[in-house]
Amino acid sequence: MTAQVTIVGNLTREPEIRYTTAGVATTTLGIAVNRRWKHHGSEEAEEETSFFDVVCFNELAENVALSITKGMRVVIPGRLSMRSWSDEDGRRRTKVEVIADDVAPSLRFATASVSRIARSDDDAPF
Repeated sequence: MTAQVTIVGNLTREPEIRYTTAGVATTTLGIAVNRRWKHHGSEEAEEETSFFDVVCFNELAENVALSITKGMRVVIPGRLSMRSWSDEDGRRRTKVEVIADDVAPSLRFATASVSRIARSDDDAPF
């Protein structure tokens, strides 16, 4: 079972691209999602911010690293993934991340210009 999610928020840091020893591109992003609401019968607004770590792979990772910057508002459909490891002190650590299926600029407060990347037939998905 996969937990599909879509998050819309602002980048909290510059995308960080790395390559695995096998040459696979991975880019990590931080996203802040703000939520505002008013209680029924009250004019007082409350706000809550949630922070998410997002991971992109392959061509998506490379395109994200070249296209978006800190502060931009983005829309990210993906799936939740939990990974565990032992830290330096031997304690078990766990982290939930969003594995991005796609990343797009939000056009709610901005405009965007899209450029298609020419790929060889070997790179075609079908």
